[in-house]
Amino acid sequence: AAILLKLGGYGLIRISSMLNPHPPNLMFPIMILALWGILMTSSICLRQTDLKALIAYSSVSHMGLVTAAIIVQTPWGLTGAMTLMIAHGLTSSALFALANTNYERTHTRTLLLVRGLQLIFPLMSTWWLLTNLTNMAMPPTINLLGELFIISALFNWSTPTIIITGIGTLITATYSLYMFLTTQRGSISTQFRILPPTHTREHLTLTLHLLPLGLLIMKPSLISGLFT
Repeated sequence: AAILLKLGGYGLIRISSMLNPHPPNLMFPIMILALWGILMTSSICLRQTDLKALIAYSSVSHMGLVTAAIIVQTPWGLTGAMTLMIAHGLTSSALFALANTNYERTHTRTLLLVRGLQLIFPLMSTWWLLTNLTNMAMPPTINLLGELFIISALFNWSTPTIIITGIGTLITATYSLYMFLTTQRGSISTQFRILPPTHTREHLTLTLHLLPLGLLIMKPSLISGLFT
């Protein structure tokens, strides 16, 4: 999710620039599939019971935004695509790291079985909250910057796309909150009363994921000045 999806996005950027201006019969089907994929994969996240499957489908939904932005072939679209790819690489990797910390202790990825971990791991619950807020593109992360660029570029290309991207954003916020509340809140199962504590390496790993997301917004030209 952090590396291979970005190689695909890089390939799309390189190939799309060679096909500029796009033939309409090539552009519209890919754009429709990308926008429809945002809604479908986001909706699938709402009915997931496996934690890692939820995170994986979330990645596909975000990459639908990236694909649509690349197809538009405008400076704002390409800048938003590059920004969101970097932001998503850090966010998705952090979510998978958090899911792995849960799995190492509970040996299950089923959301309904792993509840109430905030009572046992309050600091890890803070990491869950910050990462899910980042996945929702809350300020001041570069996720918000990338999504704003992409939504603006798509709106300038076609006005009705604001409906699809707006619904996709709302669904993203819904399943992100669902993932946090399901894993952290509620009463914990009796079989998980005694769990090994978290380690410093795990907190360091999450710090190295989330710290760049907060610092890059102070100088976004490092990642977004490539096409503007």
